Amino acid sequence: MSKISMNVFEAILKYGHDEDFEPNRSDEFSATDAPAGSVEKIEELRRRVELGLPLWHNEDRCDYSGLTGAVRPRE
Repeated sequence: MSKISMNVFEAILKYGHDEDFEPNRSDEFSATDAPAGSVEKIEELRRRVELGLPLWHNEDRCDYSGLTGAVRPRE
């Protein structure tokens, strides 16, 4: 099964632009503590788009403080 893909210009022609987009306000719009670029943050952004919510929340995590990362030993 092949996935049909289109570039942004084709999507605009098909679905229109978002200049007049007015996001929904609901209880489902809450802040996330997921760091930028993480799978969790990307999934939350995808969920917000699907629900028509604003993409960014004023209280979303904006830094990496308190996080630890994997350390790979040198070869």
